[in-house]
Amino acid sequence: MKLSKNLTYINDILLRFGSYVYDKDMINRLELMKMEIQELYRNGLINKEEYLNCILIINKRMDEEK
Repeated sequence: MKLSKNLTYINDILLRFGSYVYDKDMINRLELMKMEIQELYRNGLINKEEYLNCILIINKRMDEEK
């Protein structure tokens, strides 16, 4: 998966469940996205592959932001 599509990929998953995450600060936005994705996975709404892809994308992006 290309990194240019990463946040779009996560937003598409979140929007599928009626969730939209926005914060002016990118680190905060990524943290909120991570919490939402973890909650979706815990509740069995997304599969393991989607969950792991999202977490990988978020962690990489957080490293880039720091």
